[in-house]
Amino acid sequence: MAGASGAVAAYDQVIRNGRVLDGAGNPWVAADIAIQDGRIAKVGRIEAVGIREIDATGLYVAPGFIDMMDQSGKILMEHGLAPNKTAMGVTTVIAGELGTPVPAPQVSDFLDGLERRGVAVNFGTYFSATHARREVMGDGSGRPSADEMARMCEIIATAMQQGCFGITTALVYAPAAFQDTDELVELARAAGAYGGIYASHVRDEAQGLVGAIEEAITIGERAGVQVEIFHLKAAYRPGAGTLIAEVGRVIEAARARGVSIAANMYPYVAAATGLEVTAPTWLFADGKQTALERLRSPAVRDELKLAVEAGATDDWSNFVEASGGWDNVVLANAYNPEYDRFRFRSLSTIARELRQHPADVAWDIVLAAQPNRALALYFMMDESDVVSALRFPWTSIGSDAAAAAVLGGTDGLGLPHPRSYGTFPRIIAEYVRRRQVLSLPEAVRKMTSWPAMRMGLDDRGLIKAGLYADIVVFDLDKIDDCASWESPTAAAVGIEHVLVNGQAVVSDGRPTAATPGIALRGPGSRRRPPGAAPVD
Repeated sequence: MAGASGAVAAYDQVIRNGRVLDGAGNPWVAADIAIQDGRIAKVGRIEAVGIREIDATGLYVAPGFIDMMDQSGKILMEHGLAPNKTAMGVTTVIAGELGTPVPAPQVSDFLDGLERRGVAVNFGTYFSATHARREVMGDGSGRPSADEMARMCEIIATAMQQGCFGITTALVYAPAAFQDTDELVELARAAGAYGGIYASHVRDEAQGLVGAIEEAITIGERAGVQVEIFHLKAAYRPGAGTLIAEVGRVIEAARARGVSIAANMYPYVAAATGLEVTAPTWLFADGKQTALERLRSPAVRDELKLAVEAGATDDWSNFVEASGGWDNVVLANAYNPEYDRFRFRSLSTIARELRQHPADVAWDIVLAAQPNRALALYFMMDESDVVSALRFPWTSIGSDAAAAAVLGGTDGLGLPHPRSYGTFPRIIAEYVRRRQVLSLPEAVRKMTSWPAMRMGLDDRGLIKAGLYADIVVFDLDKIDDCASWESPTAAAVGIEHVLVNGQAVVSDGRPTAATPGIALRGPGSRRRPPGAAPVD
């Protein structure tokens, strides 16, 4: 077949005249990239032509970005194009906190199904330790018996054999909050037997952050597994400028003594999660349905309000206190027209208009949203802490967001947070170009080779001959995160081309309908996936 010049094409594609960033942190070099059969065939000066040619003159060419904290498992089952992800230059996603949308024995079939239906991005996943607990013990509190512990470990082993990369926890939420350190060590050890990672939304991201990080380190040390901290943040406005520095010292000390621990993060000052976390954990001790029934009681609400005003406890991270009060808790999605008219307004503002206590408004919204989960933005972080965390060499980037069904739509979690559309371009636009917090090679390393190394994806994350052609081409002068608090689903600009396994999912700045993504399977899988590390 002839290329654009009329010569016989030697390659499927050639990207020409780009400023190539290899992903390892090296300065860019002027080079062409030839792609054949989904892989990078050659990097350098390429005389031969491609069936498709991309002129990257004046543009930067980098490995595709890896989203280390994704939430797309469920939506990709029905909508595989992930347009908000590819528009950010993301080519691989690792599903985190939510784990898998199917039970452990069905994980491999689920992964096969994604490939069969077609996905635009490569997809790997953790398995939720909470799912194992809920299957064995329900969603209430309590310590597992020896038999229950054994059954949970069997579930984890099955998930690992089915292709998961490790286990994930979200210890701030019930019923995960009822899992103690000893239980988590055993579950992590079960995953570690298959080379799995222990990844965690730690127990407290507010004033108890340092202790929560230390618990994760303890779990990793005792179980002998790698540790990944999800969406690292100091979510406690009164502790701005101090907590993150201490966390850095604790993690550096752990790494110095041989603990393989790192973290991912998103570059925003507001977290986003369910509105039910404004109530203390003890409300959920007998399960979700009982908690909702109790939430209707004025007497119970009086107790809850006193607890909110008293502040955090050892077993509850008080999101209202951490945000500096109800003024900084903003309604994101009420799933109810009566309250959705107040979207993007603070709970204190809504309360004044309705002439109610902010807590009553929050819990009324929680109840009215059922069976959905009412969502809020919590402005808990300080920008100086975001900068400090970005500068740690062991942080990577994770959006903590799901794919959207359509470009411009809310993500699959129903959560209108700008991280769904802006995370990765924002790293470059805000923290490289505008503020010079990071160098461009370092920013790219954090989004490519470093996460690939952490996940054992040795065939991705670098621009290197022989590796899979996951590639992003962007304009450094134009790249920008257009998503804001007021317009959280605005697509990024400046991402010109995105290739996944050598096929274009974004071409000339516009999404295509291609679905070349594959399912990535972890080290315990009986089936060896492309790009996975070998089993020890």
